[in-house]
Amino acid sequence: MTTPSAPDELPGPSMTDEEYGALRASAALWAGTSVLITNKFGHVLIQYVDYRATCLLPGGAVDEGESPAHGAARELMEELGVTAVVDQGLAVDWVSADSADAPAPMRFPGEILHVFDGGIWDDDRIAGIRLPPSEITGIDFVEPSRLPDLLSPADARRVLSALRARINAAGPVLLENGLPIAPTVLDRLAVLRTARPTYRYPWHDGAAPQGLTVNQVWAWLFAPDGRVLVLLEPDTGVATLPGGTPEEQDQGDLVSTLRREVDEEAAARLGAPLLLGHVTDPPAQRGYLRYAAALTEIGPARPDPVTGHTCTRVLATPEQALSFFDWGSTAACQLAAVHRARRQLGIPRAALQPVTELSAGLLDPSLSTGAPFDETG
Repeated sequence: MTTPSAPDELPGPSMTDEEYGALRASAALWAGTSVLITNKFGHVLIQYVDYRATCLLPGGAVDEGESPAHGAARELMEELGVTAVVDQGLAVDWVSADSADAPAPMRFPGEILHVFDGGIWDDDRIAGIRLPPSEITGIDFVEPSRLPDLLSPADARRVLSALRARINAAGPVLLENGLPIAPTVLDRLAVLRTARPTYRYPWHDGAAPQGLTVNQVWAWLFAPDGRVLVLLEPDTGVATLPGGTPEEQDQGDLVSTLRREVDEEAAARLGAPLLLGHVTDPPAQRGYLRYAAALTEIGPARPDPVTGHTCTRVLATPEQALSFFDWGSTAACQLAAVHRARRQLGIPRAALQPVTELSAGLLDPSLSTGAPFDETG
C-alpha cells in the first residue's frame, strides 16, 4: 500500500482520505511551548503553580490552530502579564509517551515541546511582572544547578539543555526526552548541572594594595581569534580560568605563579601578561588577581599534579565564559577590563560562535601565531 509522506500529499491509490487521516491521527502528539528567561546574573525564571508539586517555566499547551511561537507569547501574557515578541528558538524536544509519569486516563500520546529564548530581563522588566489571580502562585530566579531539585527530571533536563544551547550560540537543538541528540562539549560535561563558582566580590582596576594577601592569580588567555581559554572539571563541568595559588617555589613572583599554574592545569603557555585588576574578599582580607595575556602554546592535556584531574580545555568568547560563573554585578566591570586589555594586546574581538574543545595540534592557519593548537568538538 502506498502512503504519502507529508500531510499535503494525496493518499495513495489503495488508501482513502479518511483512512489516511485516521492513520495520521493515530500517530498524533501533543504540542507544548515554554520560554527560558534569565536575569543579569544567569538565574533562570521559574514559576510555582497551584496544580502540581514541581515548578515550571512560563508556557503551556499550544491551542488548536496556534503556532508554538504565538502560544509562547500568549502564555507570557496570561502567566506573567508581559507582552513580548517570541521569535528565537532554543530547543525542540520530542517527549516520548512512556517518558512522562502521566496518569493512564490522560492517554498521553507523547509531545513536541518548543523552548524559546525569552532573553535576559533587567530589574525594571522583572518589576513589571503581574501574576494572575490563580494558577501561578509565585516566581523566582534560581541558579541553574537548582533546577533538578525544583522541576521534574524531564523538565530540568530540557531547561539545562536549552540553556547550554543558548550559551553555545549554534542555533536551536533537537532533544529527545530532554537530552540533545548531538551533544556538545557543554552537554557531555553537564555544565551548569553543578553550582557555578561564586565570587561576588568588589572589582578594582589595577594592582592590589600593600598588605593584601593574594590567594589566587588567574588569567584571561586569548587565542588569536579573540576567544579565551576556560577549563572545565571532568566530573562536574565546573569552570575555572587558568591560574592558581602562589607557592613557596614562586618566591613571591605572582607572574611566575601564573605561568606555573597555567602549565600545570592547562599544559599551556602565555605571552607577556597585563595586570587587569583584582577582586577582594573584605572580611578575610584576601585578594584575587586577574591578568590578561595571549595564549601562545598548548600541549597534550595531562593531569594537574595537585588535583589529579585532567580538565577539558575549551575556547569561548569572554561573554560566554562569564556565563559559567556567578560573579554578581561586578562581572560587567571585569569584562570591560578584559576587553581593554584585549585591544591593548592587539587581539580582535571574538565573533559569537560555538564553544569548542582544544587539544594539541594546529589551529585554523588563519588564526595561528605559529604555536601548536587544535580545535575539536
